[in-house]
Amino acid sequence: MVIVTLQRDKCIGCNYCAEFAPEFFRMSKKDGKSVLLKTIDKKGFYTLKTPNAEAYEPCDKAAKACPVKIISVKVI
Repeated sequence: MVIVTLQRDKCIGCNYCAEFAPEFFRMSKKDGKSVLLKTIDKKGFYTLKTPNAEAYEPCDKAAKACPVKIISVKVI
């Protein structure tokens, strides 16, 4: 199980996440911030839980590229 969390409120709209993991991230046309697709929002933290192990590598690259470090990726 791969768990990806995005703290969207702190997003600066750099677009790295959408470049490295386009199947999981998009940039909002409304406010220019990142959107983690198919997520649940809990107090500004958007979380995606997927059994797809292939999600780890692109999401981890996105997390490492993020200049404000608002993306976390865990494997459980």
